[in-house]
Amino acid sequence: MQDRHCVADIQVVPQGPDRATTYALIDRAIDVIEGSGLHYEVGAMSTTFEGDPAQVWEVLRQVHQAALSAGAPSQLTTIRLIESADGPTMNEKTGKFR
Repeated sequence: MQDRHCVADIQVVPQGPDRATTYALIDRAIDVIEGSGLHYEVGAMSTTFEGDPAQVWEVLRQVHQAALSAGAPSQLTTIRLIESADGPTMNEKTGKFR
């Protein structure tokens, strides 16, 4: 079977009592992605990362749970995902804009 590639974009919006707490909960979610070793980019509204589909799905699950496990009473998580046998990578999609 041919190697497959996955690019995911995730936005975690935890409910916090104030802005500082909410941002700290979001930071917990980003820490999970950073610790995964996968290539990622943090944006103003979401974080995009890429890798093997099995790894990406596992990281998505962990990211979703991170803020909840850190005390968020509720949260909204939005995920966008593309999986393909031949890319494109994050750089192929956005490199010309950097």
